[in-house]
Amino acid sequence: MKNISLHSFVLFLCLGLICSCTEKQDFDQYDDISVTPTVEGSILYVETPERIINQIVGISFYSQIFNFDAFSEDFIAERVLDGVVIYEVENTTSKQLNISVEFLDAADNVLDIESFAIDPAPTAVLRREIAYGGTTGRSIDIIRNTSSIRVSAENLGDNTSTSSLPDPKIVLRSSAKFRIRLK
Repeated sequence: MKNISLHSFVLFLCLGLICSCTEKQDFDQYDDISVTPTVEGSILYVETPERIINQIVGISFYSQIFNFDAFSEDFIAERVLDGVVIYEVENTTSKQLNISVEFLDAADNVLDIESFAIDPAPTAVLRREIAYGGTTGRSIDIIRNTSSIRVSAENLGDNTSTSSLPDPKIVLRSSAKFRIRLK
């Protein structure tokens, strides 16, 4: 009797497994997946001490072109959706300054420009966020086509004054966050 109930139980279990509810496998789910990570990184860091600014004769004390290969690969350039470039400018000098950041294409044409009018110290750190892409930002094509960045700075003050703050300098930092559609 014990043997019959054990066999009955095993038979019932096997029939239950065979007849159990299963869903048809959907291998098309891969097509429904969207992978869009946010990639963040630094772009620029430029620092100039006030003593260097005082040594330069003329208004322009800094000009440099930086290579920018972040979107040089078509695979990435075609998939960037939107993003934001974040600038921070800190001035502890006694100078009134003007800083320009220009995004250039491969032929050195200016695609976009951001200018900063900086008052002499003491001032708060200037923070500016510029959106690219999406419905409210500047054209994402600016970022896609940028191959270099030109930074220039002008001293609108004098060449003799010195800030009373320790280690006076001008600092420009920039970083960016971009959403990229991988699939």
